[in-house]
Amino acid sequence: MIRPLVVVFDLGKVLLDFDYSIASQRISSRCQSVFDPPHFFREHAALLVDYETGRLTTENFFGQLCAFSGFSGTADEFGTFFAEIFTPIQPMIELHAQLQQKGWPTFIFSNTNEFQIAHIRQRYPFFANFDGYILSFEHGSMKPDAKLYEVVERETKRSGSEILYIDDRPENIEAGAARGWQAVLHESPEQTISILKKLGML
Repeated sequence: MIRPLVVVFDLGKVLLDFDYSIASQRISSRCQSVFDPPHFFREHAALLVDYETGRLTTENFFGQLCAFSGFSGTADEFGTFFAEIFTPIQPMIELHAQLQQKGWPTFIFSNTNEFQIAHIRQRYPFFANFDGYILSFEHGSMKPDAKLYEVVERETKRSGSEILYIDDRPENIEAGAARGWQAVLHESPEQTISILKKLGML
Protein backbone atom coordinates (compact mmCIF):
# COMPACT_ATOMS: atom_id res chain seq x y z
CA MET A 1 0.00 0.00 0.00
CA ILE A 2 1.18 3.50 -0.83
CA ARG A 3 0.29 6.59 1.16
CA PRO A 4 -3.12 7.93 -0.02
CA LEU A 5 -4.17 11.57 -0.33
CA VAL A 6 -7.66 11.38 1.25
CA VAL A 7 -9.40 9.14 3.78
CA VAL A 8 -13.02 8.12 3.24
CA PHE A 9 -14.91 6.76 6.25
CA ASP A 10 -18.08 4.73 6.38
CA LEU A 11 -20.23 5.89 9.30
CA GLY A 12 -22.24 3.03 10.82
CA LYS A 13 -20.18 0.36 12.62
CA VAL A 14 -17.02 2.36 11.88
CA LEU A 15 -17.46 5.69 13.68
CA LEU A 16 -20.84 5.06 15.30
CA ASP A 17 -22.10 1.69 16.40
CA PHE A 18 -25.87 1.20 16.19
CA ASP A 19 -28.46 -1.14 17.61
CA TYR A 20 -32.04 -1.00 16.37
CA SER A 21 -33.25 -2.88 19.45
CA ILE A 22 -32.73 0.37 21.39
CA ALA A 23 -35.52 1.91 19.32
CA SER A 24 -37.82 -1.10 19.32
CA GLN A 25 -39.38 -0.73 22.74
CA ARG A 26 -39.95 3.02 22.43
CA ILE A 27 -41.48 2.78 18.96
CA SER A 28 -43.56 -0.32 19.65
CA SER A 29 -45.14 1.38 22.68
CA ARG A 30 -46.83 3.73 20.18
CA CYS A 31 -47.78 1.05 17.63
CA GLN A 32 -50.85 -1.10 17.26
CA SER A 33 -48.54 -4.11 16.98
CA VAL A 34 -45.00 -4.86 18.20
CA PHE A 35 -42.44 -2.95 16.15
CA ASP A 36 -39.04 -4.60 15.74
CA PRO A 37 -37.03 -2.41 13.32
CA PRO A 38 -34.68 -5.08 11.86
CA HIS A 39 -37.61 -7.45 11.30
CA PHE A 40 -39.85 -4.63 10.04
CA PHE A 41 -37.32 -3.40 7.51
CA ARG A 42 -36.62 -6.94 6.31
CA GLU A 43 -40.35 -7.31 5.70
CA HIS A 44 -40.56 -3.89 4.04
CA ALA A 45 -37.03 -3.61 2.63
CA ALA A 46 -38.11 -1.49 -0.32
CA LEU A 47 -39.44 1.20 2.02
CA LEU A 48 -36.06 1.82 3.67
CA VAL A 49 -34.21 1.54 0.35
CA ASP A 50 -36.51 4.15 -1.18
CA TYR A 51 -35.92 6.43 1.81
CA GLU A 52 -32.15 5.98 1.88
CA THR A 53 -31.90 6.66 -1.86
CA GLY A 54 -34.03 9.79 -1.64
CA ARG A 55 -36.93 8.38 -3.64
CA LEU A 56 -39.15 8.97 -0.60
CA THR A 57 -39.21 12.23 1.33
CA THR A 58 -39.08 12.03 5.12
CA GLU A 59 -42.78 12.93 5.19
CA ASN A 60 -43.68 10.14 2.76
CA PHE A 61 -41.47 7.61 4.53
CA PHE A 62 -43.11 8.42 7.85
CA GLY A 63 -46.59 8.22 6.34
CA GLN A 64 -45.98 4.81 4.79
CA LEU A 65 -44.34 3.51 7.95
CA CYS A 66 -47.37 4.56 9.99
CA ALA A 67 -49.65 2.80 7.53
CA PHE A 68 -47.67 -0.45 7.84
CA SER A 69 -46.98 -0.39 11.59
CA GLY A 70 -49.85 1.54 13.12
CA PHE A 71 -47.48 4.03 14.79
CA SER A 72 -49.63 6.68 16.48
CA GLY A 73 -47.01 9.25 17.52
CA THR A 74 -45.83 12.37 15.71
CA ALA A 75 -43.10 12.52 13.09
CA ASP A 76 -40.81 14.27 15.57
CA GLU A 77 -41.37 11.51 18.12
CA PHE A 78 -40.65 8.82 15.59
CA GLY A 79 -37.55 10.64 14.35
CA THR A 80 -36.17 10.75 17.89
CA PHE A 81 -36.96 7.08 18.53
CA PHE A 82 -35.60 5.98 15.15
CA ALA A 83 -32.37 7.96 15.43
CA GLU A 84 -31.35 7.40 19.04
CA ILE A 85 -29.68 4.08 18.32
CA PHE A 86 -26.04 5.15 18.10
CA THR A 87 -23.00 4.73 20.34
CA PRO A 88 -19.70 6.47 19.51
CA ILE A 89 -16.76 4.20 18.66
CA GLN A 90 -14.33 6.39 20.53
CA PRO A 91 -11.00 5.02 19.20
CA MET A 92 -12.17 5.64 15.64
CA ILE A 93 -13.40 9.14 16.46
CA GLU A 94 -10.01 9.83 18.02
CA LEU A 95 -8.33 8.39 14.91
CA HIS A 96 -10.27 10.82 12.76
CA ALA A 97 -9.26 13.71 15.02
CA GLN A 98 -5.59 12.72 14.67
CA LEU A 99 -5.87 12.60 10.90
CA GLN A 100 -7.56 15.98 10.87
CA GLN A 101 -4.84 17.49 13.06
CA LYS A 102 -2.20 16.17 10.67
CA GLY A 103 -3.98 17.78 7.71
CA TRP A 104 -5.41 14.71 5.99
CA PRO A 105 -8.65 15.47 4.08
CA THR A 106 -11.44 13.22 5.36
CA PHE A 107 -14.90 12.39 4.04
CA ILE A 108 -18.01 10.53 5.21
CA PHE A 109 -19.47 7.98 2.76
CA SER A 110 -22.67 6.41 4.10
CA ASN A 111 -25.90 4.66 3.24
CA THR A 112 -28.20 6.65 5.50
CA ASN A 113 -31.32 8.78 5.76
CA GLU A 114 -32.46 12.27 6.68
CA PHE A 115 -33.95 11.32 10.08
CA GLN A 116 -30.73 9.80 11.35
CA ILE A 117 -28.32 12.32 9.83
CA ALA A 118 -30.24 15.21 11.39
CA HIS A 119 -29.91 13.52 14.78
CA ILE A 120 -26.20 12.76 14.29
CA ARG A 121 -25.44 16.35 13.26
CA GLN A 122 -27.13 17.61 16.42
CA ARG A 123 -25.83 14.99 18.84
CA TYR A 124 -22.22 14.26 17.80
CA PRO A 125 -19.86 17.26 17.36
CA PHE A 126 -17.16 15.21 15.60
CA PHE A 127 -19.49 14.80 12.60
CA ALA A 128 -19.01 18.46 11.65
CA ASN A 129 -15.27 18.00 11.22
CA PHE A 130 -15.09 16.35 7.80
CA ASP A 131 -14.19 17.93 4.48
CA GLY A 132 -17.24 16.50 2.77
CA TYR A 133 -20.18 14.09 3.00
CA ILE A 134 -21.45 11.62 0.43
CA LEU A 135 -24.81 10.45 1.79
CA SER A 136 -26.95 7.98 -0.14
CA PHE A 137 -30.26 9.80 0.28
CA GLU A 138 -28.81 12.94 -1.28
CA HIS A 139 -27.56 11.20 -4.43
CA GLY A 140 -30.22 8.67 -5.40
CA SER A 141 -28.15 5.52 -4.94
CA MET A 142 -26.66 3.30 -2.25
CA LYS A 143 -23.39 1.46 -1.78
CA PRO A 144 -22.21 -0.70 -3.48
CA ASP A 145 -23.74 1.00 -6.56
CA ALA A 146 -20.87 2.34 -8.68
CA LYS A 147 -22.76 5.62 -9.20
CA LEU A 148 -22.23 6.58 -5.58
CA TYR A 149 -18.51 5.76 -5.76
CA GLU A 150 -18.27 8.10 -8.73
CA VAL A 151 -19.73 10.83 -6.51
CA VAL A 152 -16.96 10.18 -3.97
CA GLU A 153 -14.34 10.65 -6.68
CA ARG A 154 -15.95 13.90 -7.84
CA GLU A 155 -16.29 15.27 -4.31
CA THR A 156 -12.77 14.32 -3.20
CA LYS A 157 -11.22 15.15 -6.60
CA ARG A 158 -9.24 11.93 -6.19
CA SER A 159 -9.34 8.43 -7.67
CA GLY A 160 -7.64 5.06 -7.54
CA SER A 161 -4.99 4.55 -4.86
CA GLU A 162 -5.21 8.21 -3.85
CA ILE A 163 -8.31 7.20 -1.83
CA LEU A 164 -8.09 5.20 1.40
CA TYR A 165 -11.56 3.78 2.13
CA ILE A 166 -12.62 2.29 5.48
CA ASP A 167 -15.88 0.28 5.66
CA ASP A 168 -17.18 -2.70 7.64
CA ARG A 169 -19.14 -4.27 4.76
CA PRO A 170 -17.18 -6.61 2.43
CA GLU A 171 -19.41 -5.85 -0.58
CA ASN A 172 -18.79 -2.13 -0.18
CA ILE A 173 -15.05 -2.62 0.19
CA GLU A 174 -14.97 -4.83 -2.91
CA ALA A 175 -16.67 -2.10 -4.94
CA GLY A 176 -14.04 0.41 -3.82
CA ALA A 177 -11.17 -1.99 -4.48
CA ALA A 178 -12.55 -2.60 -7.99
CA ARG A 179 -11.98 1.12 -8.67
CA GLY A 180 -8.39 0.88 -7.45
CA TRP A 181 -9.05 2.46 -4.07
CA GLN A 182 -7.01 1.33 -1.07
CA ALA A 183 -9.88 -0.42 0.68
CA VAL A 184 -9.68 -1.42 4.36
CA LEU A 185 -12.27 -3.86 5.71
CA HIS A 186 -12.88 -2.50 9.20
CA GLU A 187 -13.00 -5.33 11.72
CA SER A 188 -11.72 -3.51 14.82
CA PRO A 189 -10.30 -0.09 15.67
CA GLU A 190 -6.96 -1.69 16.53
CA GLN A 191 -6.65 -3.35 13.13
CA THR A 192 -7.60 -0.20 11.19
CA ILE A 193 -5.33 2.05 13.25
CA SER A 194 -2.46 -0.41 12.70
CA ILE A 195 -2.91 -0.15 8.92
CA LEU A 196 -2.81 3.64 9.00
CA LYS A 197 0.33 3.55 11.16
CA LYS A 198 2.00 1.25 8.61
CA LEU A 199 1.14 3.81 5.93
CA GLY A 200 2.91 6.51 7.98
CA MET A 201 -0.28 8.54 8.42
CA LEU A 202 -0.24 8.68 12.23
